[in-house]
Amino acid sequence: MKLSCLQENLSHGLGIVGRAVATRTTLPITNNILLATDQSRLKLTATNLEIAIVHWIGAMVEEEGALAVPAKLFTEYVNSLKPDKMELVLPPATRSLQTKCGRSEARISGQDADDFPPIPEVADGIQATIAAGELAKAISHVVFSAAQEDTRPVLTGINTELDGDTITLAAADGFRLAVYKCKLDQPVATKTSVIIPARTLNELHRLLAGQEEPVSITINTEKNQALFQLQSIRLVSQLIQGAFPNYDQLIPKGFTTRTTIDRAEFLGAVKTASIFARDGSGIVRLQITPGPELTPGKIVVSARAEELGDNQGELDGVVSGEATKIAFNSKFLQDVLSVLPSPQVALETTTGSSPGVIKPVDSDAYIHVVMPMFVQW
Repeated sequence: MKLSCLQENLSHGLGIVGRAVATRTTLPITNNILLATDQSRLKLTATNLEIAIVHWIGAMVEEEGALAVPAKLFTEYVNSLKPDKMELVLPPATRSLQTKCGRSEARISGQDADDFPPIPEVADGIQATIAAGELAKAISHVVFSAAQEDTRPVLTGINTELDGDTITLAAADGFRLAVYKCKLDQPVATKTSVIIPARTLNELHRLLAGQEEPVSITINTEKNQALFQLQSIRLVSQLIQGAFPNYDQLIPKGFTTRTTIDRAEFLGAVKTASIFARDGSGIVRLQITPGPELTPGKIVVSARAEELGDNQGELDGVVSGEATKIAFNSKFLQDVLSVLPSPQVALETTTGSSPGVIKPVDSDAYIHVVMPMFVQW
């Protein structure tokens, strides 16, 4: 292998694929990044056997070749160099990569490229295309609601349903549920549903920044792998096997109180209350009171810690229905209010012991259900 490329391009590419490098593994080769020439480009590949990321960068290729190099060492070395043309040379019948950038030279011992795990092609199956911005928005609205612990593996993933020209993402952790719907560029031929690991979608969301071309999604016929094709990046992920809960049953079908409130003001009041809620089991209390005819209603946001103190903030809002009291986990409220772009949000409640629903007032694309906290008023 003999090629040259720009240091800044190589550094950027290593940052893209580096998130897929295995950290704890019984297969040491996955601690490496595979460098390979590919049609006058340099292909970078990393995998932890759950996800794989492949990225291509421009290069002047003189001789073909491939080598797996230690990810941490190679990335730190490249990042330490000044922007300049970088030369990579792998002499025949060796596993020692020689590099030169400006006045800096190094020799890096690698491993045979044939020992690197093959990356699945995922060429056949259900295929869909979606605008990068729409997919990024959908992921950001639901991924934080997935479970962090794998006691129920299906809840660590995002249920992804493709039906006609609609894609629906749903995440739940047993305490909250987030559902987001958006349009595909073209309808899919067959309705299908799979569970994509939340970590995969977190990585995909990071890669979508600055992406202008539509994203191609392919789910293989066995429904155990998914491919996301970006402009110069390919992400392949294993899918979670199992049955996702029937979340439609968890969404309340009605309410007795509907409160429309300024999102930024609501988020600010919850953040302030969360300072006191930290020592009070994270509980934020809401007291909602309708106003007299043609006047705003009132929402009191409060929290207290027995030994440290308490706080209370008052907001105006449009309240229809009955006066009510309900308490939520402060983090759950902050998570959902932080991702909603709508200036106004609606909070729908039934009783203090029933789930609350938060949604933007200007869109039907998103719904968020939060279980209440049980408190003594």
